[in-house]
Amino acid sequence: MATRGLPAWPYTTTDPEDLPAAERLLLDSARAWAAARNQGIATVPAMRRILATESAEGAAPAMDALLRNLTSAGPLTLGCPLCPRLVGEEPPLLLFAALVQRGPRREAFACLLNRMPGRPGYDAMAAAIHLGAAFRRAGLLFADPWRLGSPARRDG
Repeated sequence: MATRGLPAWPYTTTDPEDLPAAERLLLDSARAWAAARNQGIATVPAMRRILATESAEGAAPAMDALLRNLTSAGPLTLGCPLCPRLVGEEPPLLLFAALVQRGPRREAFACLLNRMPGRPGYDAMAAAIHLGAAFRRAGLLFADPWRLGSPARRDG
């Protein structure tokens, strides 16, 4: 998948308040993970509190594994919990998670390999698949990132 030449990278100009429920939950959880890690406290309980708001607390271990794998490739820039816009690796993280859950995993893997080639990429991909499945079990589906304004569904 070519990542150059796209008119706009998905999510780069999106206000966090305008994100669908699944994407917002992923963003808030990732930011809670980063804040907990920076403070030297346990990351899984910090995320679990956020994820519990949508009955997705079972996704915390998979999300922790994914974010730890991503940081093994280098610094991971995530915003603070109250940051008014998406920063650093947040847009690619949202894109990657949506692609993994929605099925075109070869595209998701291509996005991932751009950051971390080789074995670490495979480890992160496995964690991302578990994260997508945990969100799906909670009824949270990511929107199609290639369609602007495509609504996410919540199965109930």
